[in-house]
Amino acid sequence: MAEILIVKCPTCGGQVAWIKTNPYRPFCSKRCKTIDLGAWANEDFKVEAIEEDGFSES
Repeated sequence: MAEILIVKCPTCGGQVAWIKTNPYRPFCSKRCKTIDLGAWANEDFKVEAIEEDGFSES
């Protein structure tokens, strides 16, 4: 029998079983998933981008 991986919820730090039947993984709940999404939408989190010379969006 495989061992179940337990991870920390990125929002609240609670323990989460990393299993296929958890629709919110790596979060523990819909609430924590929504809080994280709201933080991204509010630009609390950002991913740095490096622009290359000669790149145009036309």
